[in-house]
Amino acid sequence: MWIYLSLFASSFLSATLLPGSSEVVLSGLVVKQQGLLWLLWLSATVGNVLGSCINYWLGLKMMAFQDRHWFPINAEQIAKGQQVFDKYGVYSLLFAWLPVVGDPLTLLGGVFKVRLSLFVLLVSIGKALRYGFIIAVALGIERLI
Repeated sequence: MWIYLSLFASSFLSATLLPGSSEVVLSGLVVKQQGLLWLLWLSATVGNVLGSCINYWLGLKMMAFQDRHWFPINAEQIAKGQQVFDKYGVYSLLFAWLPVVGDPLTLLGGVFKVRLSLFVLLVSIGKALRYGFIIAVALGIERLI
Protein backbone atom coordinates (compact mmCIF):
# COMPACT_ATOMS: atom_id res chain seq x y z
CA MET A 1 0.00 0.00 0.00
CA TRP A 2 2.91 2.38 0.75
CA ILE A 3 4.14 2.00 -2.81
CA TYR A 4 0.90 3.39 -4.21
CA LEU A 5 0.65 6.18 -1.63
CA SER A 6 4.25 7.24 -2.26
CA LEU A 7 3.66 7.30 -6.01
CA PHE A 8 0.41 9.22 -5.47
CA ALA A 9 2.24 11.81 -3.34
CA SER A 10 5.08 12.14 -5.86
CA SER A 11 2.60 12.55 -8.70
CA PHE A 12 0.54 15.05 -6.76
CA LEU A 13 3.55 17.23 -5.98
CA SER A 14 4.83 16.93 -9.55
CA ALA A 15 1.61 18.45 -10.87
CA THR A 16 1.71 21.47 -8.61
CA LEU A 17 4.10 24.33 -9.11
CA LEU A 18 6.53 22.45 -6.84
CA PRO A 19 9.23 20.30 -8.43
CA GLY A 20 8.72 16.54 -8.51
CA SER A 21 9.79 13.44 -10.36
CA SER A 22 6.82 11.10 -10.58
CA GLU A 23 8.00 9.68 -13.91
CA VAL A 24 11.23 8.48 -12.32
CA VAL A 25 9.38 6.98 -9.34
CA LEU A 26 6.86 5.22 -11.60
CA SER A 27 9.54 3.92 -13.96
CA GLY A 28 11.58 2.58 -11.04
CA LEU A 29 8.59 0.75 -9.58
CA VAL A 30 7.74 -0.79 -12.96
CA VAL A 31 11.31 -1.89 -13.68
CA LYS A 32 11.63 -3.40 -10.19
CA GLN A 33 8.22 -5.06 -10.65
CA GLN A 34 6.84 -3.55 -7.46
CA GLY A 35 3.07 -3.29 -7.46
CA LEU A 36 0.28 -4.00 -9.89
CA LEU A 37 0.68 -2.04 -13.12
CA TRP A 38 -2.90 -0.83 -13.24
CA LEU A 39 -2.73 0.39 -9.62
CA LEU A 40 0.59 2.14 -10.29
CA TRP A 41 -0.96 3.80 -13.34
CA LEU A 42 -4.08 4.78 -11.38
CA SER A 43 -2.11 6.14 -8.40
CA ALA A 44 0.12 8.26 -10.62
CA THR A 45 -2.75 9.53 -12.76
CA VAL A 46 -5.12 10.41 -9.91
CA GLY A 47 -2.36 12.07 -7.88
CA ASN A 48 -1.22 14.13 -10.85
CA VAL A 49 -4.74 15.20 -11.82
CA LEU A 50 -5.54 16.24 -8.25
CA GLY A 51 -2.31 18.25 -8.15
CA SER A 52 -3.43 20.00 -11.33
CA CYS A 53 -6.74 20.77 -9.63
CA ILE A 54 -4.76 22.65 -6.96
CA ASN A 55 -3.25 24.79 -9.74
CA TYR A 56 -6.75 25.31 -11.17
CA TRP A 57 -8.01 26.46 -7.77
CA LEU A 58 -5.02 28.79 -7.36
CA GLY A 59 -5.80 30.25 -10.78
CA LEU A 60 -9.40 30.87 -9.75
CA LYS A 61 -8.37 32.61 -6.53
CA MET A 62 -5.33 34.55 -7.68
CA MET A 63 -7.26 37.01 -9.83
CA ALA A 64 -8.81 38.49 -6.69
CA PHE A 65 -5.39 40.04 -6.05
CA GLN A 66 -4.72 41.47 -9.52
CA ASP A 67 -5.21 45.06 -8.36
CA ARG A 68 -2.49 44.80 -5.70
CA HIS A 69 0.89 46.43 -6.35
CA TRP A 70 2.78 43.22 -5.52
CA PHE A 71 0.77 41.06 -7.95
CA PRO A 72 3.32 39.60 -10.39
CA ILE A 73 1.15 39.75 -13.52
CA ASN A 74 -0.12 42.96 -15.09
CA ALA A 75 -3.35 43.43 -17.07
CA GLU A 76 -1.48 43.32 -20.38
CA GLN A 77 0.06 39.93 -19.55
CA ILE A 78 -3.34 38.60 -18.50
CA ALA A 79 -4.85 39.75 -21.79
CA LYS A 80 -2.00 38.11 -23.72
CA GLY A 81 -2.52 34.88 -21.79
CA GLN A 82 -6.22 35.01 -22.63
CA GLN A 83 -5.41 35.47 -26.33
CA VAL A 84 -3.07 32.48 -26.34
CA PHE A 85 -5.56 30.37 -24.41
CA ASP A 86 -8.36 31.41 -26.77
CA LYS A 87 -6.18 30.69 -29.82
CA TYR A 88 -5.29 27.14 -28.80
CA GLY A 89 -8.54 26.55 -26.98
CA VAL A 90 -9.50 24.65 -23.91
CA TYR A 91 -8.18 21.49 -25.58
CA SER A 92 -4.66 22.71 -24.88
CA LEU A 93 -5.32 21.25 -21.42
CA LEU A 94 -4.71 17.83 -23.00
CA PHE A 95 -1.04 18.90 -22.89
CA ALA A 96 -1.01 19.70 -19.17
CA TRP A 97 1.44 16.81 -18.76
CA LEU A 98 4.20 18.64 -20.65
CA PRO A 99 7.21 19.84 -18.68
CA VAL A 100 7.54 23.59 -18.15
CA VAL A 101 4.25 24.61 -19.82
CA GLY A 102 1.91 22.05 -18.25
CA ASP A 103 1.63 23.58 -14.78
CA PRO A 104 0.98 27.10 -16.09
CA LEU A 105 -1.68 25.68 -18.43
CA THR A 106 -3.58 24.26 -15.47
CA LEU A 107 -3.24 27.57 -13.65
CA LEU A 108 -4.65 29.36 -16.71
CA GLY A 109 -7.54 26.92 -16.72
CA GLY A 110 -8.54 28.37 -13.37
CA VAL A 111 -7.77 31.98 -14.27
CA PHE A 112 -10.00 31.75 -17.34
CA LYS A 113 -12.67 29.75 -15.48
CA VAL A 114 -12.79 26.61 -17.62
CA ARG A 115 -15.70 24.46 -16.49
CA LEU A 116 -14.26 22.15 -13.80
CA SER A 117 -15.72 18.95 -15.28
CA LEU A 118 -14.19 19.72 -18.68
CA PHE A 119 -10.89 20.69 -17.04
CA VAL A 120 -10.71 17.39 -15.12
CA LEU A 121 -11.67 15.36 -18.20
CA LEU A 122 -9.07 16.92 -20.51
CA VAL A 123 -6.26 16.95 -17.95
CA SER A 124 -7.06 13.33 -16.98
CA ILE A 125 -6.92 12.12 -20.58
CA GLY A 126 -3.52 13.69 -21.21
CA LYS A 127 -1.99 12.57 -17.94
CA ALA A 128 -3.42 9.03 -18.15
CA LEU A 129 -1.95 8.61 -21.63
CA ARG A 130 1.40 9.98 -20.49
CA TYR A 131 1.64 7.57 -17.54
CA GLY A 132 0.55 4.69 -19.78
CA PHE A 133 3.38 5.58 -22.14
CA ILE A 134 5.87 5.76 -19.27
CA ILE A 135 4.80 2.30 -18.09
CA ALA A 136 5.18 0.91 -21.62
CA VAL A 137 8.68 2.36 -21.94
CA ALA A 138 9.66 1.08 -18.49
CA LEU A 139 8.38 -2.39 -19.39
CA GLY A 140 10.54 -2.28 -22.51
CA ILE A 141 13.56 -1.32 -20.43
CA GLU A 142 12.75 -3.99 -17.86
CA ARG A 143 12.77 -6.65 -20.61
CA LEU A 144 16.20 -5.48 -21.76
CA ILE A 145 17.69 -5.81 -18.30
